[in-house]
Amino acid sequence: MSSISLRQIKKSFGALTILHSVDMEIDKGEFIVILGPSGCGKSTLLNVIAGLDACDEGQIVIEGKDVSGLEPSERGLAMVFQSYALFPAMTVRRNLSFGMEIAGTPKATVVEKVAWVAKLLQIEALLDRKPAQLSGGQRQRVAIGRALVRSSSICLFDEPLSNLDAKLRAETRVELKQLHETLGSTMIYVTHDQIEAMTMADRVAVMHKGKVEQFAHPQSIYEKPASLFVAGFVGSPAMNFIDGRLDGSGRFLTGDIAIGTDAYAFEERQPSGEIVLGIRCEDVTVVDRGAPESIPASLAFTELLGADALGWFDCLGKRLSVRLGIKAARSMRKEVGLRFDMSKASLFSRASERRL
Repeated sequence: MSSISLRQIKKSFGALTILHSVDMEIDKGEFIVILGPSGCGKSTLLNVIAGLDACDEGQIVIEGKDVSGLEPSERGLAMVFQSYALFPAMTVRRNLSFGMEIAGTPKATVVEKVAWVAKLLQIEALLDRKPAQLSGGQRQRVAIGRALVRSSSICLFDEPLSNLDAKLRAETRVELKQLHETLGSTMIYVTHDQIEAMTMADRVAVMHKGKVEQFAHPQSIYEKPASLFVAGFVGSPAMNFIDGRLDGSGRFLTGDIAIGTDAYAFEERQPSGEIVLGIRCEDVTVVDRGAPESIPASLAFTELLGADALGWFDCLGKRLSVRLGIKAARSMRKEVGLRFDMSKASLFSRASERRL
């Protein structure tokens, strides 16, 4: 296991800056997920860590050693690519052993490691097949196995499950998490899929426009997003947002509606001015229209999701989502009131878009 320290990493391609002073401290044995939309710089950051791209400024420190100027082969990393990158003319066995053979690893060691990883990933029956004879999930296992036989203390994954169908992605997520617990390696995993991030990571780094917006435990990111971007990107459906302002007494005002914020834990001195209130669908309760501390709303439609349902309500000029029970969804009235649990809400400055 190895720790990784990223210090003020900057990367540009011509006039376009991709990474803006990225700082990150990764502990030994952590499973870190770098999450963000396409074009946010997450794959570039992974390539910089691997040495496939050189950083323009900053340091990459692995176990106290600055590896910023080292070649990829000298960094002691293993990497799994999105495209699998298997040799089509070689069998699975040769795909697994080829790197070790080129490095001059003794034959007995090669045989032993191939047998170990084949058993670990349950691909023993596939060793004499070629990639064209494998399913997508089987190819992904071989690609992971090829990284593992290097016995590296750090494994990098660049959206490895994006080419798999939904059922296989779910199964492989579980396998990867179990693999991490078995090996104890430090793993850095890049994805745009928030489900992968929330279910697999010890900590998640949410990236936006080349910057790390928040680096924290998945549940902390969900419950207390550090910015408007994180709040809107993490969670399905996305967090409900309502524009308004805080008055001098700490009430949230929007239109002719006033909502008290006494239950909200401000992270700094209570501000005033233009803000955005964010609330998750499960933190909104449907009540009778006109009930105390409620906001008038009209039901637009419901979505039955099996175990529960989503109600979509027109409220304050917005379309808000509310998590409902199936029975409540089927008998929901058109005109209702919505009550927010302000202890679980998020308030953001309109100017800085940061959490208050």
